[in-house]
Amino acid sequence: MSESHEASRTAEVEFVGVSASSPYLSTAPLAAGDTVRLIAPSGPTDEESLQRAIAQLGSWGLNVVPGGNVRARHPRVKYLAGTDAERRSDLVDAWCDPDTDAVIALRGGFGAMRLLDGIDFDLMRRHMLRRDGRPKLLTGSSDITALHQAWEHHLGVATLFCPMVGNDPFKNSAVVPDEVASWLFRPWGGRELGFPAEDETAEVGAAPSPREQWSQSDISGRRPEKYPNVNTSLPEETAATRPLSRAQTLVPGTAKGRLGGGNLSLIAAGMGSPELIDVRERRERRGPSILLLEDVDEELYRLDNLMVQLVRGGWFNSADAVVLGSWKDCAPVHEVEALMIDYLGGSRIPIVSEMGFGHDPDAPSAPLGVDVTLDAEPGERPRLWVDGADGQTRRDGRSADGPA
Repeated sequence: MSESHEASRTAEVEFVGVSASSPYLSTAPLAAGDTVRLIAPSGPTDEESLQRAIAQLGSWGLNVVPGGNVRARHPRVKYLAGTDAERRSDLVDAWCDPDTDAVIALRGGFGAMRLLDGIDFDLMRRHMLRRDGRPKLLTGSSDITALHQAWEHHLGVATLFCPMVGNDPFKNSAVVPDEVASWLFRPWGGRELGFPAEDETAEVGAAPSPREQWSQSDISGRRPEKYPNVNTSLPEETAATRPLSRAQTLVPGTAKGRLGGGNLSLIAAGMGSPELIDVRERRERRGPSILLLEDVDEELYRLDNLMVQLVRGGWFNSADAVVLGSWKDCAPVHEVEALMIDYLGGSRIPIVSEMGFGHDPDAPSAPLGVDVTLDAEPGERPRLWVDGADGQTRRDGRSADGPA
């Protein structure tokens, strides 16, 4: 066995499994010059959105390789980007390519869950490491929740729940591109999730903007001047352009656990699947969780029905806290909050609302599969941090080893 292969196998043992810490707590997932594969595992896209996405990723100095079927259309089902076989082929090829550093979903919609039963996850596991021995990264949100759940169950790697580069927030939001870039190009450990409060114009430990990131060497010693496609005129993030936190505590308390969840509809649709078959025993086997929920375009009675599925299925059995994101074009927020309290208030675990994740026009990102700390003390704004590589987090936004 070659020395490099032995190192890869050692890395696989170290990183695979729900108990392993992600290397991205202490090292940035991506750097200028890395290769990302752009795929459409769910709904179709148009040429303008595809080219805008490629240009955005290229402006960060990334080598962008679109999937061969990224502009395909299903011959009969108009809401799918190509047949299941075409979309699955792009996903598997992207993940298994030895040059891939990250697989980035262009957009959501519907269809990602249709791909799971035909994926050889033993094959995916054998090809899950980058050339540097760290796990490849999967990014996306909304319908991509189905893939996040599968990656957690079958591969045991952390993933990034974030706005998708082919969707409107990347075109219309003043903050989403920089915010997503900060999670791609900076380590995660010790970082606070969500929007800043009104009086936090310079959050301690906050990640630098992409402009600042390009002025620093990355973990491989590469510098941005070697990558002429890097956009050095990115807009500066200012307190005036950042949305302010609307987060509210519904049930106070503090909690630590592994961040999981995503889109409520997709999680409910997955109940009983191989990926969620062990939810009743998950806390005993894997430890506590802090669970994220959000959705879009759902009437209150539909949200009620989805919550029935999760509660009866035992999905909340592992929860030491619940974090509610955005409910765009759903019922009024106060009605959604009342519904959640109706189902979860008796558990006496901390519950916080309006953290923004999901379909908010300025939605923040959230790394799934990493340990986080929720601080929701009575009378204070709730705050959520990624724990540092040593498992410690400080209230000032710093890990025990220093700034994020």
